[in-house]
Amino acid sequence: MKIAILTSGILPVPAVQGGAVENLIDYYLEYNDQHHLHDITIYSVYHPAVEKHPTLKSEYNHYIYFHVDTFMAKIMKRIHHLFHKEEYYHYTIEYFFDLAFKKIKKQKYDIIILENRPYFALRLKGETEAQIICHQHTDTLSIESSKHDEVYSAISRFITVSDFIGNRIKTINPQDTKCITVHNGIDTKVFSPSKCSGTARKDLGFLSSDFIVLYSGRIMPKKGIAELIDAINLLQDEQNIKLLIIGSSFYANASDDDNFTKLLKDKAKPISNRIFFTGYIPYERIPEYLKIVDVAAIPSLLNDAFPTTVLEAQAMGLPIITTNFGGIPEQVSSDNAIIIYSRSDFVQHLANAIRTIYKDTHKRENMKKASQERAQLFQKEIYAHNFFKVLSL
Repeated sequence: MKIAILTSGILPVPAVQGGAVENLIDYYLEYNDQHHLHDITIYSVYHPAVEKHPTLKSEYNHYIYFHVDTFMAKIMKRIHHLFHKEEYYHYTIEYFFDLAFKKIKKQKYDIIILENRPYFALRLKGETEAQIICHQHTDTLSIESSKHDEVYSAISRFITVSDFIGNRIKTINPQDTKCITVHNGIDTKVFSPSKCSGTARKDLGFLSSDFIVLYSGRIMPKKGIAELIDAINLLQDEQNIKLLIIGSSFYANASDDDNFTKLLKDKAKPISNRIFFTGYIPYERIPEYLKIVDVAAIPSLLNDAFPTTVLEAQAMGLPIITTNFGGIPEQVSSDNAIIIYSRSDFVQHLANAIRTIYKDTHKRENMKKASQERAQLFQKEIYAHNFFKVLSL
């Protein structure tokens, strides 16, 4: 089949600047290249780092880039915004789509895949005979959304990253047959405790006797990071329990001086000898940081669709402390995770979970084994195989 992939319009593909969605696109494109399945054209924003990337040599995946950050592009984006104020996404994303749309409608595709941008279907409908398939990563389409019926009707099929996201879309049509879940995957060869090396505890200021709790991901208020710092503060009787916070507010583009990061660092000052911030770490280096920690905390207070940080921690054989929001319960089990089900006394629940895993070495070892076993369900090859299987239905 001849397929067009319309990326999210924020970060480039290949994922040279990180991004969970962009990494997932890379995984299925790699699978397509290996198995010679389809002729795929990827429409993406440009970044200089893509120039020498080996994937651009593929015979089966073709990349078309749009310069959206040049001086002239910034002027054009503003002009576009002046004349298109009623659009659905940020004007920078809409400008990218406008450039891609002009090229896509001149081509004949069997399938057009919208990566997490369902509202683009409204403009594509009537301009193409291709099936429009939305790969939905976030909770942005439900009965609560504007023009939900029109968007739902314009899309032939939804590939949802979790049952949670699928069920949200099904609020538009309880008799839905369009939604199919394909759980995200990761590279379990890269995220493997036996295969990565690099950063040592002492390089980050930790002692060999420290018990390190990890948070890795976007630095956002609803991710529960402030509450995690408060939980570490409650554990004053266990001074060798430390917290390592990896990430920034917006991937590689972010400054470490955004307001929320400043707030977190101020909150951490009274126990600054026990809390360490790294800022943004390139995705390829994340495994070496995961290898030196003892437990991963994903204390999300929002309905995360299916965060890959959970999968990465599992694959590295880490016990998980997390919540029951969104699609997270689909990722873990009671064998490898302590799941917090209540917002009430949330900080105390976090502290109790950390203390439990710290104190009970037998439980900790069993959770490690269970994490590695469960991680095999989410290999990138399984994800990509299932993704293309849905396209052929």
